[in-house]
Amino acid sequence: MINVRNANENDLPALLRIYNDIILTTTAVYQYKIHTLEMRKEWYTTKQQEGYPVFVAEENSELLGYSTLGPFRNWQAYKYSVENSVYVDAAHRGKGIGKLLLQPLITAAGELQKHTIIAGIDASNDVSTRLHESFGFKEVAFFKQVGYKFGRWLDLKFLQLILETPMKPVGG
Repeated sequence: MINVRNANENDLPALLRIYNDIILTTTAVYQYKIHTLEMRKEWYTTKQQEGYPVFVAEENSELLGYSTLGPFRNWQAYKYSVENSVYVDAAHRGKGIGKLLLQPLITAAGELQKHTIIAGIDASNDVSTRLHESFGFKEVAFFKQVGYKFGRWLDLKFLQLILETPMKPVGG
């Protein structure tokens, strides 16, 4: 049985392994260089300090994937917007793990009084697009040739889910 729970520091080596494999083998992340464990620790510490969740899916003590929220942009007026990330280990894709990891992000965004979740998805990643659309995300932007990886130009989609929160926006 697959269990989804909050990540902890002991999970960081597995999260790093999954993330680095995605960097090296997919266009899900527009990065070239793999990350170090120190970088992943710093990333996790920042998530904790900013109050953003990191969820992991595990089965029999093996981490199968993870998901998180983070700021969409760091300017003050964007404080009600977040961007989500969902990463699944290559050996476990196609098993519904992405669905298990996306739902708690949506719930957490509401609890954090966020108003919208943005998903930046490589335009060729039909699986991620369909996953997000199954939760009500709608495509709102399409950027041509904004990335370059594996010897080709990459197009980027933004999908958005608008939430019923916050009840009383502050600021302004």
